[in-house]
Amino acid sequence: MLKHFLLGLALTSSLCTAAIAQQPKMGGVINAVIQPEPPGLMLAQVQNGPTQMVSGNIYEGLLRYDQKLVPQPGLADSWTISDDRKTYTFKLHPGVTWHDGKPFSSADVLFSIEMLKQTHARARNNLVQLDKVEAPDDLTVVFTLKQPFGPFLGIFEVGSMPMVPKHLYEGTDFKTNPNNNTPIGTGPFMFKEWKKGSFIRLVKNPNYHVKGKPYLDEIYWQIIPDAAARSVAYETGKVDVLPGGSIENFDVPRVSKLKNTCITGEGWEFFSPMAWMWLNNRQGPTANKLVRQAIMYAVDREFARDVIWNGLGKVATGPSASTIKFYTDDVRKYPFDSAKAKALLKEAGYKGEKLRMMPLPYGETWQRWAEAIKQNLQDVGINIETIATDVPGYNQKIGEWDFDISFSYLYQYGDPALGVGRNYVSSQIQKGQQFNNVEGYSNPEIDQLFADGAIATPDSKRKELYDKAQKILVEDVPIAWMLELQFPTITNCKVKNLITTGIGVNDGFRDAWMDK
Repeated sequence: MLKHFLLGLALTSSLCTAAIAQQPKMGGVINAVIQPEPPGLMLAQVQNGPTQMVSGNIYEGLLRYDQKLVPQPGLADSWTISDDRKTYTFKLHPGVTWHDGKPFSSADVLFSIEMLKQTHARARNNLVQLDKVEAPDDLTVVFTLKQPFGPFLGIFEVGSMPMVPKHLYEGTDFKTNPNNNTPIGTGPFMFKEWKKGSFIRLVKNPNYHVKGKPYLDEIYWQIIPDAAARSVAYETGKVDVLPGGSIENFDVPRVSKLKNTCITGEGWEFFSPMAWMWLNNRQGPTANKLVRQAIMYAVDREFARDVIWNGLGKVATGPSASTIKFYTDDVRKYPFDSAKAKALLKEAGYKGEKLRMMPLPYGETWQRWAEAIKQNLQDVGINIETIATDVPGYNQKIGEWDFDISFSYLYQYGDPALGVGRNYVSSQIQKGQQFNNVEGYSNPEIDQLFADGAIATPDSKRKELYDKAQKILVEDVPIAWMLELQFPTITNCKVKNLITTGIGVNDGFRDAWMDK
């Protein structure tokens, strides 16, 4: 049944894609669900999935990426690479303005780079090989690397490196800057209004630098806390777009069969989302590798995939998703084995100490998953206390390392140098940030393997290094890897051309239009 449903996703997606050939129509308002409500919209400082989904249509990066992850023009029209692959020269699009009318220039790029090094864990990791960045004129930016870095052209996506207005942030406290509440970018849509608990409203940028776009007049991101109410809102026509994760997985097959409904699994190629449980490596029972291994054996991940995620996922084998470069499954395996888990706990000397487990506050599916895993862990003798939080509270506890076990899912960005290493190298242990090495794992050998893997040539050498890193990590279990997630996007079929890139809805409204 699952195979048939996924095949249906592909077929429906193809039918929707065929409609793209129609002539786009100007105007219209799209209502889309955003779940949960973002903790903020300033993309250089907040990297939660909901923030990226909304703000990816407000801000822009130098490049965009198609569904095969091939770089496309963004704020940069073109780019050249030196023969030694250490110098990248970008030519910016002329005539771009910020939403407040000020001109965008290379000075903004230089400023953004320096700000992101302080505020954006992933960008900081991506820029480790950067020696210097220069602006010989207003429309040219030159990046010089310390040494060749294979995935460098993959770091300029809007969520990974959003461009920030220098004139609004220079010389200010970035965290308390009042412009964080009214984000100003260069993107196709401008922030207009945020009614907390109700909606976020974006309006068309009339001075957008891509001629003729956007087609839509407005986007309303509807905030509907109850999952059943989100489904009803779609069924009754209150919303037109259900981005991946908007409704509970058990409701996807039913909703996808509704009249005039299109569904696709596309638009996540750049992300390859991986769900896991952070395990605090610093203190308590989870600082013991044997306890962490026991947790892996104790959790029934196939049940989670088949029952809780309604078949929309794949059991993870380690730190890399099977969809990204240099993945290997030639690693230690952790089948569901309660007896093995109990034996490891005994060997570790676990005495029943209480472990605080924090579910991801993103809806019923995540709560049900936490309940199932709590039962799994209790069945092998682990004493679990569930800690309930809202999204801001969750972010705070993760950033302060105030947990023993905590659910999350993170994006992998097509290459282990961009989206995998950041979660395990010791240089990415930084308090106050949620999407780096928050578990506190530190292993000099892993640090060196990821450092070498990022710059090695040819790719066969990179694979050798990353294969070794995956073997070590799967033995050490700094994190309990759960599932490679699938997030189908459901739309009313009158919404055309929404998924055009490898990040889908996150920057898709530039090209979307309504067949009224």
